Amino acid sequence: MRVLITGSSGFVGTNLISDLVKYKFSIIALNRTVPSSLNKNLNILIYDDFWHNQIGANQYIHLAGKSHDLKNTSDESEYFKVNYELTKKLFDRFLRDEKAKTFIFISSVKAVADEVQGELTEDHDLDPITAYGRSKLKAENYILDNLPDDKRVVILRPCMIHGPGNKGNLNLLYSIVSKGIPWPLGSFNNSRSFLSIENLCFVIKEALEGKLNTGVYHVSDDTPHSTNELICIISRVRNRKPRIWSVPKPIIKLTAKIGNVLPLPLNEERLEKLTENYLVSNKKIKKSLGIEQMPVSARDGMFRTIDSFEQ
Repeated sequence: MRVLITGSSGFVGTNLISDLVKYKFSIIALNRTVPSSLNKNLNILIYDDFWHNQIGANQYIHLAGKSHDLKNTSDESEYFKVNYELTKKLFDRFLRDEKAKTFIFISSVKAVADEVQGELTEDHDLDPITAYGRSKLKAENYILDNLPDDKRVVILRPCMIHGPGNKGNLNLLYSIVSKGIPWPLGSFNNSRSFLSIENLCFVIKEALEGKLNTGVYHVSDDTPHSTNELICIISRVRNRKPRIWSVPKPIIKLTAKIGNVLPLPLNEERLEKLTENYLVSNKKIKKSLGIEQMPVSARDGMFRTIDSFEQ
C-alpha cells in the first residue's frame, strides 16, 4: 500500500509517518522542498516532480495547509491559495490517477464554526468567519461537489491537535507555570475539546485500512478540558502547586484590549482561544469505526504532551 502524504514535514506529518512506518505502509512524502528533518530512507518528492510524473500511490493524505495566524499578519488570499487552490489541484490529480482509490483530506472544525453553542456535530450549520475556516470549507465543498463513484473520499475535521512537538497555546501555559507565574484567568470557566496526535494517527490509519466510508467526520478526544484543568496538569508534571488567581473578568478583558496594540502576552484573540467553550462531538466517527472510546484517553494524551516539554 503506497501512501502519498502532503505536508509530511509538519507536526502532524512527522508523527503520522512515524506511526504508519511501524505498520509497514510505503510512504511517499510530498513537500515544496526536501526538508532535512525527514527520514532520508523515505521516498521524498517535491511538487514540481509530482505534477508531471506517475507515482503509483494507492492513497492520498492531504495534510498541507496554511494554519490560522494568531497574529493576523497573513493576507487573506494566502489562505485560499494554499488551503483551497492546492487542495483542488491535488484532488483533481487524484481523480485522474487510476491507481489511487482513497483521498483523506485533513480539514478543521473551524470550517464549520468559529464559535460553538453546545456540542459541534457534523450536522451543524456551516458558518466560518475567519479566512482560515472559509478557505477550508471552500476546499471541502469542491471535494464534495466532485465525489467519484469508484473511489473513497474521507474528510476529517480535527479540533486543536496536541502532542510532542506541539507549538500552540499549551506552550504558553507551560511557560507560565514553569516560571512560577500565577494563572490569572481562573474566573473564566470553560470547556474545550482537544485531540491528541496519537488519536488522530489512529483514525487516519483506520481510514487507510478502509474502515471509514466516504463522508465528513469530526475528530476529538473523548472528554474536554478546561484551561484551569490544563494549568493543574502542567503543574503536576512540573511538580508544582497550581497557582490560579481569579482576577475579575473586566480587568482581564481590558488588559487583552490593550494587548491588541501593545506587545503584551495577552490580546483579545488569545484570550478567546484560552477561555472559549468549544465542544466537538466524536460520536459519528467512533460509531463508524465500531469503537466505544478513543485508544488514548484525553487526560493521558495531555499528560504525554506536557511531559514532552520537559525533554
